[in-house]
Amino acid sequence: MARVRPTLEDRERVRKLAESILSRISDLAKERGLPAQAMLVGSAARGTWLAGDHDLDIFIAVPEGSELEDALNLARAMAQEHEEKYAEHPYVHAIIEGFDVDLVPCYLLENTSCLKSAVDRTPFHTRYVLERIKGMEDQVLLLKQFMKGVGVYGSELKVGGCSGYLSELLVLHYGSFMGTLEGTSGWRPGEIIDLEGRGTLSHDAPMVVVDPVDPRRNVAAALTLDKMLQFAASARCFRKGPSLDFFFPRSIQPLTDEELIKTMEERESAFILLEFLAPPVVEDILFPQLRKAEESIRALLTRNEFSVLRSDVESADGLAWALFELGVWELPRIMRRFGPPAYESDHISRFISSHPQPISGPYVEGGRAVVEVERKYTKAWDLLEGEMSKLSLGKHLAVEVQKGHNIYVGPALTNIKIPGFRTFLARYFRRRQRIC
Repeated sequence: MARVRPTLEDRERVRKLAESILSRISDLAKERGLPAQAMLVGSAARGTWLAGDHDLDIFIAVPEGSELEDALNLARAMAQEHEEKYAEHPYVHAIIEGFDVDLVPCYLLENTSCLKSAVDRTPFHTRYVLERIKGMEDQVLLLKQFMKGVGVYGSELKVGGCSGYLSELLVLHYGSFMGTLEGTSGWRPGEIIDLEGRGTLSHDAPMVVVDPVDPRRNVAAALTLDKMLQFAASARCFRKGPSLDFFFPRSIQPLTDEELIKTMEERESAFILLEFLAPPVVEDILFPQLRKAEESIRALLTRNEFSVLRSDVESADGLAWALFELGVWELPRIMRRFGPPAYESDHISRFISSHPQPISGPYVEGGRAVVEVERKYTKAWDLLEGEMSKLSLGKHLAVEVQKGHNIYVGPALTNIKIPGFRTFLARYFRRRQRIC
């Protein structure tokens, strides 16, 4: 437990810093005559934060009818240097005494029936877990570290995994870390967990965990089918052969030029990479658009008979990338187009007139009219460049791609020296999951 449980010294640091910030907010609110209440929420408040994590979530609640801007101004005053981010509404992120601190305005509500935004639920989550988790905190820490180790921790859209709150609910439901692994081992699509038996709504999701403080909400809404089944398979693997590697896998190192070239040569496939400046938006906006762009490019390549083996997206150091590995990347100059059945004279005429200068044809094959024409793009990278403006890339991405982009092919990937990119490639090439 020493590697997952924060030390007493760390706990004391968190306690003192939280108390200091809460006190400063309270004093400033009094000075300004604002009826605001600051509270520590999240895993730090519930004693379920992992060793090494240095995050604090502090909510500044104002009564219904008040202005959230008042709470936001209090947040701004907590650190001279800060940045403002936006989820459903603005909040402040600052680094205070080495901790990442999010200062989030919300409304002070009596219950969750009149929520103004999703963040208004969080204080209720903290209260619910605190009243029930005592004595099981270490079980939550083990589960969180296991989830991290097998790659299913994090409800952000980039990951599509389990949130910290979900991990706590799972421990409450199954009773322990091992109980949770036993329970998750048998998960199938359509799994439903309802701790309070209050769920009434149906949800279009692989798994439903009814929020005990708001039965309309699915706590597992962000959990994708792949991550759900990956978690279940990893749980089965661990139960068959427990190992610390599940919790603390070997870190992935960035690929060197030599390793990158060698790996590409061994795979005997072709790689195309689209690179552009990442738009200045939060990851939960950026990554859905990156995935949308990925699917749009895959569809373009596939429609034009370039076989895509696998693809992935990443963002780091202000840049964004979409990587495509192709099994077929160059095609002959000539291609065949099949028209309507040969007995449909009107359709045949239109088909032939739309191809006035075929290389060969028209002729009948398999009962249909066929012409052989010149392919517009014989190389996949020329297709991507030539059709870029027609792709569905998402609102923010399209703007950045239009401003400028790079297309790298094969060995040219070595021109990108950014460690975050080389680590992304290492993860791509060495993709292995603990599944049984």
